Amino acid sequence: MAKRLFLILFSFGMTGVISLLFIDYQALMTIAPARVRPDTPVITTSLTLLSLIQPALILALAVFVGVALAHRVGLSAPFAEALAGRGDIRSALKRQTLAGLIGGLAGGASVVFVSLLFRPFLSFETLDRIDKLGKLLPLPTRLLYGGITEEVLLRWGFMTLLVWLAWRLLQRKRPGPTRVSFISAILVSSVVFGTGHLPLAFFLIPQVTLALILYVIIVNSVFGFIAGYLYWKKGLEAAVLAHMLAHLVMVFGSA
Repeated sequence: MAKRLFLILFSFGMTGVISLLFIDYQALMTIAPARVRPDTPVITTSLTLLSLIQPALILALAVFVGVALAHRVGLSAPFAEALAGRGDIRSALKRQTLAGLIGGLAGGASVVFVSLLFRPFLSFETLDRIDKLGKLLPLPTRLLYGGITEEVLLRWGFMTLLVWLAWRLLQRKRPGPTRVSFISAILVSSVVFGTGHLPLAFFLIPQVTLALILYVIIVNSVFGFIAGYLYWKKGLEAAVLAHMLAHLVMVFGSA
């Protein structure tokens, strides 16, 4: 079953990796033309395909970690596990749907709200480039990479690892991880995800300010708290559904 579960989750995650092909990278570089050097190579189809190798390898590692450790710490992917074990798929998905819908609406609204709070503290040029970036990211990429792949990476892989490490290093005498371990893992994985967006922000926006740094970290972390809780309490697919719905809310909320 472990091998089937790995293949199922890896296949799900690869739909998001492949969706990166929908991005127009040449158009993306026009957002910050001053950052593009004369010797910057043209983004060809072959180069784009090669760029998928790294995220595919990272995805494989995250799936492997989750398959190896998730059940040891009481975390799960009920729908994928039902597929892998030929179990009750409908029941596995039904338990997560309502929580995912509520989490997605709340998460998307939270991101839109935080974005509006920060607008007065960001320059017009910064806001313009952020808006352009949002328009250049195709909706399929947002839904598939953001909704599925990022959840497999951040929740199934990274958060699971953090919970397991906290348990084995700090609470070895306990039969399982405590609430503190889960909450700490949710917070750390969310902030790490938010911080991971800083290099792209610095590339697109040359005028780095404290407001920009806080905006990038907070706006990208706020949903992670909700997704992490859903993964902990309901399962991976609840977080996936919530993430996909949150992107829809953000798209229409910022239109």
